[in-house]
Amino acid sequence: MTNDVLAQYLAGLSVRRLHHLAKKRVPRHFRMGKTRLIQSLLVLPPEQRAEIETTLASLPPEPPRHSKPSKPGRPAKPTPQPETVSRPAPPSRQPQVPVEPAISTQALLEGIGVPPPAPFQPDDWQRAAIDHLATNDVILSVPTGSGKTYVAIEAMRRAIEAEQTVMYTSPLKALSNTKLTEFSQFFGADQVGILTGDRRDNPQAPILIMTTEILRNVLYDAASGEIDMRLDTLGLIILDESQFLADRERGVVWEETIIFAPSQSRLLLLSASIGNPEEIAAWISSIRSTSCHLIHHENRSVPLRAAYLDPTGILAPFFRTRDITRGRGHTLHPETTRLFSRYEDRTLGPRYKR
Repeated sequence: MTNDVLAQYLAGLSVRRLHHLAKKRVPRHFRMGKTRLIQSLLVLPPEQRAEIETTLASLPPEPPRHSKPSKPGRPAKPTPQPETVSRPAPPSRQPQVPVEPAISTQALLEGIGVPPPAPFQPDDWQRAAIDHLATNDVILSVPTGSGKTYVAIEAMRRAIEAEQTVMYTSPLKALSNTKLTEFSQFFGADQVGILTGDRRDNPQAPILIMTTEILRNVLYDAASGEIDMRLDTLGLIILDESQFLADRERGVVWEETIIFAPSQSRLLLLSASIGNPEEIAAWISSIRSTSCHLIHHENRSVPLRAAYLDPTGILAPFFRTRDITRGRGHTLHPETTRLFSRYEDRTLGPRYKR
């Protein structure tokens, strides 16, 4: 019996009967509601599922519920007629179709490591982003690990060749320090400077790394008439982690930075988690002298996998499948379910047991 058929049949049973099926099969089943009971029964090992299906085939129909007698002198309320609900037939005693086996820990870890060396070839969307930056602002909204940093470095290289200044902003001082080390390896330490609240190194470098608040303050000073020669040659502003536009407290900093950015400079917004990139691109296009080009996709270059590390040191796959696919439901791995139950028994103690 498939998961869908079994789930449909279990949904038609009462909670009392679901607890009867879960007895001695699902730990602490008496604390679960109907939905959790059904989910726990569906992830049982194949041999226990076969026992459940056999039990379902032999279950007698549930007795109808008796209505309470009405009080004397009060007319009885009419009994509503139950709606006709189509219920799947009980499972037959035919040979069971084997359930797709859950992956092993070895399969979960397969392929993890440093890939063999290969010539680097930029993706089409990376080439498109770099080309559009010549005349447009660009928003890069792509998953983590897709290659946003390559676009930023290539755009910075072209700006330096054109004798322009680059300002790279990040929301955290720690991230700014990390980028200082990374960009110094690409362009040389003399080409990169940093401006944060507690650090000021090489402030006249063609590439300046700073928090977004620092850049906003520089643009504020320029708007009030204070001259900053670096703004005259500013050709590229990179706003990393630009999903902070949605932050209640700090989002206004990103908004004001975009609004006050010089018209001759290009904006490059980087993020893996912007919820409404189309709206932001339209807003930037409406307030800037150039249009904003959006590059957005959800194809992960590095697939996501999930594992559970038990306090005892046992590592188990979190789900029955290896990769986490967007928009697809997932079922817990039987070993993880067992480890969860054992941990709960060990930590909650016997007072929760009946």
